[in-house]
Amino acid sequence: MFVPALNETYHSRHGAMQESQWVFIKQGLDHVQESKKRRIHEVGFGTGLNALLAMRWAEEHQVNVHFTTLETNVLSPELAAQLNYATTEKERSDFLKMHTCDWNEDVAITSHFTLHKAQRRVQDEKAESEFDVIFYDAFGPPTQPEMWTLAIFQRMYAALKPGGIFVTYCAKGQVRRDLQSAGFTVERLPGPPGKREMLRATKPADHG
Repeated sequence: MFVPALNETYHSRHGAMQESQWVFIKQGLDHVQESKKRRIHEVGFGTGLNALLAMRWAEEHQVNVHFTTLETNVLSPELAAQLNYATTEKERSDFLKMHTCDWNEDVAITSHFTLHKAQRRVQDEKAESEFDVIFYDAFGPPTQPEMWTLAIFQRMYAALKPGGIFVTYCAKGQVRRDLQSAGFTVERLPGPPGKREMLRATKPADHG
């Protein structure tokens, strides 16, 4: 799906589902330490695909997931209805509920998945040690350089619990160095189809 204002497309042309499943679920959510509830922080709600995959994960694992997502370029429900990500009628109904529910409040989408859509900028994030994993799904540095700064990564570091994980499809050297400067331990991992590498950054578990 093309975004004219940014001259960009949502997700990879090689397959949105494949990319998100690999980067954010397999390399992110699956690596969170086991607990009765997982708190996810997403930067870039976009089409809602990552939220759908996290909801699917929550139902499959019977684990409660609280999903906070930031977005300022809101996709209309009419466009969301054209997306074919859902695999069942129930999932399709839940996916549309994600796009039509109220902003800036907790909404129970299923018995295991609660969504909080926040219409604010990541630059204004003030969370402290609140999240288990961050899905960083902003458009890339050439399109949105203001989203890939050391100051933002310092905010993301603060928002994570000790031992928390930050994952992104972006593997640029400057991004890796800035994540390290923010305090993260950074790994370069094999990327999804069409991308050679991705990054996973971990906040040290002994962080006070």
